[in-house]
Order: sequence, then structure tokens, then C-alpha cells
Amino acid sequence: MLTKPMDGANHSAVSEFVFLGLTDSWEIQLLLFVFSCTFYVASMMGNSLIMLTVTSDPHLHTPMYVLLANLSFIDLGVSSVTSPKMIYDLFRKRKVISFSGCITQIFFIHVIGGVEMVLLIAMAFDRYVAICKPLHYLTIMSPRMCIFFLVTAWMTGLIHSMVQLAFVVNLPFCGPNVLDSFYCDLPQFIKLACTDTYRLEFVVTANSGFISVGSFIILIISYIIIILIAQKHSSDGSSKALSTLSAHITVVVLFFGPLIFFYTWPSPSTHLDKFLAIFDAILTPFLNPIIYTFRNQKMKVAVKRVCRQLVNYRKIS
Repeated sequence: MLTKPMDGANHSAVSEFVFLGLTDSWEIQLLLFVFSCTFYVASMMGNSLIMLTVTSDPHLHTPMYVLLANLSFIDLGVSSVTSPKMIYDLFRKRKVISFSGCITQIFFIHVIGGVEMVLLIAMAFDRYVAICKPLHYLTIMSPRMCIFFLVTAWMTGLIHSMVQLAFVVNLPFCGPNVLDSFYCDLPQFIKLACTDTYRLEFVVTANSGFISVGSFIILIISYIIIILIAQKHSSDGSSKALSTLSAHITVVVLFFGPLIFFYTWPSPSTHLDKFLAIFDAILTPFLNPIIYTFRNQKMKVAVKRVCRQLVNYRKIS
């Protein structure tokens, strides 16, 4: 495959990209390996447990828990898109990924990000209806509405990702192939192209930044309105509602914090960039099931029930 830059000379196209990784220190690599493996396995188990609990418990077949189960499914994807490759590369001297592998990673990162944004907005809407219009909850949050939210989430994620890739998939890469990261970061990926990418970088960054900041503002305003309305209710109902909302708000901040930094900070530090990327890929999917479980008495009871059933099943088998 050949590309023709502006000078008309032929150059071999880039077939792979090299990651600089996180660090060259063996001690830090070992620490990162233990840390990453522990939290990766824990996040996979925690999110799988939530999905199993919601699926197997008829009492949890309500819109709130259906959306939560789908969020856990997405968090499995968040953990799996970059973490296994990062863990695998930690002790490798040459950390490489194929061109098609890099494009695939970028695609799924943006699909999952888009889906999770819409799911978080859907969960905020669910809490708004439950707290502000409790008598109409079952009418408004019908199974049809849940399906609508899920289809919208996946369509948004797919369209957002395909739009991003449409800008970059045919860029000419004819030499530089080193990414100062542990995964295929889209802004860095674009900078390696053998052409003027200033406008393209701006469009791609503005696209993701606008969606991230816009969604975050909508969610924060929504939760402020819900909290103000919840405070007018009885003290018991208000404290229960605020406890549930605090879990939702915590997850929103954990998800959008790193994203907004990536796409709006004018000159980010590479080290801070990498730290936030690790936080987003490993810690956030691990924290989400803990936050939702420990803040929700009904969920805690259901999880304990499923764990007992699994233990009893293993004893019998």
C-alpha cells in the first residue's frame, strides 16, 4: 500500500503503531501489573454479577435496574477495549499494534463512550420520573421507553464512532508511527498523518468535546432539578432519593471528568493524560458496581441472594 504526500514522492504506508507505554521502570511496571490485573478482574466480576443479579431476580425487572444492567455490560466493554492489551504490553520491550487493530480500538472506544453517555442520561430521566412524577412512573417508563433508550444509546454510539473514523480512516501515514500512550488515542493518531491535520484535529476534538461537555451539563442541571424537587418531599423519601441520586452523580463525575479533561484542556500533560486514561479504563468500571450496590439496599439484598445461590450450586456440583 502506497501513499502520495504533497511532494509527490512515494512512501510505504504504516502497517503498525508503536506504543511508548506507561513507564520504563521495572518496579513500577510490576506494581502496575498487579494493580491493573486486580482491578480488571474485580471490575469484570462485579459488572458480571450485577448483570446476573438483574437478569435472575424478577424483583429487579424494572427500568432502573434494566438500565443499570446495560451500564454494567458497557463497563465490561470499557474494561476490555484497552486494559488487556495494556497488561500484556507492560513487560514487552516492543509494544506494537497493527493499523487495523488501532482503528478497531478507536472504533470501540467511541462506540462505548457514546452508548454510556446516553445510558447515563436515560438513568437521570428515570430518576426524574420516579421522584417528580411517581404516579405516572409505570406509564412513562414503560418497556417500550426502555427499548427506545437502549436503541438510541447504541445508535448514538455507532454514529458518533463512524463519524470520527470517517475523518481519519483514509489519512496518509507514511513514516512516524510512535504513540506516547498505551492505547490508540485518536488525537495522537491524527497527528501522525503525513498531511496538515490542524483543522481535522480541531473538528474531531470539538466533536467529542462538545458531546461530552453538553451531556455533562445536561446531567448536572437535571440532577440539581431532581434534588430540589426531592427536598420538597417527606424527609424519609427525600433521604432515600438523595442517597440514590448521590450514587448516580458520583458515576457521572467519574465518567465525564477524564473525558472533559482530554478534549477541553488546552495543553494536557502526557503523564496526567495517561493516569486519567488508566483511571477511566480500569478504576471507573470497577467503582461503578460498588457505588450502585452499596448505595442501594434492594440491590445489596439481591446480590447477596445470588452469591448464596452460586455458593450453594458449587457445593452441590
